[in-house]
Amino acid sequence: MEKSAAVAKALLFIDEDRVVSLVREVCRIPSVLGDELAFAKFLVGVMTDSDFSDVRLQEVLPDRPNAVGELDFGPGRRVVLTGHLDTKPASIGWTEAAPFSGDLIDGYVYGHGIMDMKAALVCQIVAAEAVRASGVPISGRLAFAGVSDHMGDQTGSIRYFDEYTADLCVLGELSDNEIYLGHRGRYYFDITAQGRSAHTCHKPLAINANVLAAKAIIELDASRLTPELEPWVRELFGEETYMAPGRVYGGLPPGGPSMIPDECVIRVDCRPQPGVSVETVRAEVERCLENVRRADPRFTAKVELADVKSGYVADPQSEVVQTMMEAVRLVRGGEPQLRAAGWLGDTASFGDKIPTVIFGPGGEPVYCPNEKLSVADIVEATRVYTAFSVLALLK
Repeated sequence: MEKSAAVAKALLFIDEDRVVSLVREVCRIPSVLGDELAFAKFLVGVMTDSDFSDVRLQEVLPDRPNAVGELDFGPGRRVVLTGHLDTKPASIGWTEAAPFSGDLIDGYVYGHGIMDMKAALVCQIVAAEAVRASGVPISGRLAFAGVSDHMGDQTGSIRYFDEYTADLCVLGELSDNEIYLGHRGRYYFDITAQGRSAHTCHKPLAINANVLAAKAIIELDASRLTPELEPWVRELFGEETYMAPGRVYGGLPPGGPSMIPDECVIRVDCRPQPGVSVETVRAEVERCLENVRRADPRFTAKVELADVKSGYVADPQSEVVQTMMEAVRLVRGGEPQLRAAGWLGDTASFGDKIPTVIFGPGGEPVYCPNEKLSVADIVEATRVYTAFSVLALLK
């Protein structure tokens, strides 16, 4: 069957009312990081009722499973549609709807986490249903994985791809229904400024670690690291590797006795472009701290690498990207633009072994009061996932 005809037929079988109704339902299920169980159970129920195979709660962390299932179309390769279950905490200040209402107002569905990424998960499941219902001649397996702990250590994605593989994968992170090739990485460095403690009444004998840390914070925040990059990577992600002293663990705990502290920890959040090594970023951190030492010889600190999440970028000429580009052309027309994200995706943990492209409804700002997503964007995302799945599995 010709590709465009197969896609056109599958698109006719998308149940638009169903996808909108399910998006509204999942918006009513809180799934803040650590509390993903109810959402996972709901999606498992949807797939079970829809006769998916291998439907189950895949164990990840206690009471924090993945929701997995798939459709079997015979021998062939395996295509995975995936995204995360967990969200950040709800914002204050909602006025147009309640955070977990799922209200439909003037063509928009309102809900906390709808863009990151509850809607995409529903769109993926309904797209798989449409592919099956259409009866187009495809072969292989079309799998779904709603994963937990994205905003923690990405344990859910790691667990899923430890057990399952994939020939092609779509990550449904919010991309404004545009094609994202990848995202920056995340390196955490903990810098412990060390001083000398004393009773506050003996201030002249002390070296206040908080004061030393403050000087380091100012220097680190002024960093403008522009590492060497391939031109096309620089064009996608920009020149600067962003660094920010994001958290400070300083001084003494509240409610205890008072004294001048001898230790203060700064966590530096670094967001490198793909290809920028830990060593390159660490050298920049050390350069900043050396500037502080020259300005204040009392300054001393130790640097520890606390966490590494790699950046990801797909080859624009790879099959997974080219297939997504064709899917978008068939659904929307015109030539798709290839972009990249600043946020961190689960591809940090599995992109090195699974060819993946990023596509999903919703965009910035996200996690704000009155978060909403248009019905039109929800439907379009479902159409693109449907088209991609057909193209990837067509005989």
